[in-house]
Amino acid sequence: MAPSLPESRTPSWASTDEAKEKVPADVIEKGSIDHDAKTLPLWKRVLMGNASAQNETKRAMESRHLTMIAVGGTIGTGIFLSAGSAIAVAGPAGALLSYFTVGVYCYGVVISLGEMAAWIPVSGSFATYGSRFFSPALGFTLGWNYWLQCELTAAAVILQYWDSRIATWQWALIIITPIFLMQLIHVRVYGESEYWFAMIKVVMIIVFIFVGLIYDWGGVHNRPGPGLSNFQNGQAFIGGFSAFAQTFVYAFYSYGGVELVSLAAGESACPHKAVPRAVRATFFRIVVFYILTMLTIGLNINWQDPTLLNAASDSSVAASPLTVVFQRAGFGAAVHVVNAVLLTAVLSATNSCFFASSRMLLALARAGQAPRIFGWVNSRGVPVPSLLLSLAVSFVTFLTTIWGEGVVFTWLLNLTGISSLLVWGTIGLISLRFRAAWKAQGRSTADLPYTQPIFPVLPLITIVLTVAMFAAQGYASVVQQPFSARNVVATYIGLAVYIACYIGYWLWERFWLKKTQHMVPLMEVDLDTDAVWGPGDGVRIREEEAEEREKRDAADEAQGKRVKVWFRKVGRYLS
Repeated sequence: MAPSLPESRTPSWASTDEAKEKVPADVIEKGSIDHDAKTLPLWKRVLMGNASAQNETKRAMESRHLTMIAVGGTIGTGIFLSAGSAIAVAGPAGALLSYFTVGVYCYGVVISLGEMAAWIPVSGSFATYGSRFFSPALGFTLGWNYWLQCELTAAAVILQYWDSRIATWQWALIIITPIFLMQLIHVRVYGESEYWFAMIKVVMIIVFIFVGLIYDWGGVHNRPGPGLSNFQNGQAFIGGFSAFAQTFVYAFYSYGGVELVSLAAGESACPHKAVPRAVRATFFRIVVFYILTMLTIGLNINWQDPTLLNAASDSSVAASPLTVVFQRAGFGAAVHVVNAVLLTAVLSATNSCFFASSRMLLALARAGQAPRIFGWVNSRGVPVPSLLLSLAVSFVTFLTTIWGEGVVFTWLLNLTGISSLLVWGTIGLISLRFRAAWKAQGRSTADLPYTQPIFPVLPLITIVLTVAMFAAQGYASVVQQPFSARNVVATYIGLAVYIACYIGYWLWERFWLKKTQHMVPLMEVDLDTDAVWGPGDGVRIREEEAEEREKRDAADEAQGKRVKVWFRKVGRYLS
């Protein structure tokens, strides 16, 4: 049975037809909604397709889409090219500890965010939650910081894979154009493409771990593996604390995008089921795709091996740690396979960044924190104006790579690392505020579709680790030799932008809008708009769903489909 919602509020997944029925006729006559799309030019029908501020995005992504996005959707060039640099800087054990620490941090962020996203699945995600649960200034700051972060990350990923034989703008055109056209079609195209992109990367990583460990243990004929030699004789940790702190940059780059599931929840067909399954898969992703991958690389490649740094600095697929291990294990053609998988990773990262930036801008516009036109959505549920701006900014970003010999782009890129750190840390703060409002309004956690374990430990860990990692990166920039004031400024420039956004919006709100109340009082926090069900309905709906599952299982068993029922129960248990 579908969740029932109070009549006083329209669910975010209400059909477009129902939404149009509520629009006054005079609004239609004024042209806000094109009632006869056939009169529009072909190019406008393709791009805009009855675009208006009344249309909603489509809830067309299935549970498998969200789960695969969580498991492998954000595995990108960080793990394929940059992971080896962490080992070269801090040694295999130092890099492993760094990725484990950021993994714990990442887990806390996803679980805290997942609890809110399962209850209020909206495209604005943490920016919307920041405005509702804390203050509009925080939502504005998070939204615009994240939008810029997505735009710059896409450019950085594409450039890292850039072939110098092709002009930068040509390479950008080759990668960005097909992704943009895919995004224009329908959100399900994004979900399906990410599902298969992620599947390719997941299979690649699993095969790499098996081959790497077998080779290291001496399981390949006539190719003795290094065993534990790379962790012995003082080689496990090198460079001291400053080197360890520097590796956080590589870890953050590899883990980047874990919050994407919460944005995708806004267009999920059944978010109260899909989001909990997706966030639970995060633990599996961290352990398998990051911890075991770093362990495998560290076991097989010595920290002094020049290929570890060459892969990141030269964007050389032949020098990728994955390629090196495959070749040493006797798979000579591995460079071509890794090259193909890396291309899917670049396409996937670009695809995700376009999706995330367009949806965040859409949410900002509908919250009155961005120009209204970016709140327009066409009849297919695609925010075309937001997508067009993302496309334009992406091309402008590529132009910055030639201004001042790339100095402008480098400074812009420095914003992304600290920006993601600040966004993740703020999510922990918002989670605490959400639970405080939930308790103040006398609600039971049994009503939530997903309840984070050991609350408030995970949000507190997120906040503490944010402060610690921020300090560690600052320390590393100060002690780095030779000392450069530019490195220190580059480390903290993201913080300056974050503070400027927050204070700027607060001043505009205080002196232009004449609002004296800054923080949202706990009793006034909106916990109902766009929620998956009404207050107190959670237990009843879950019981009804459980009864339906039991009836379906009983019917299948009566027809002799016991294997199908068994697999279904295993799937429920694992999710």
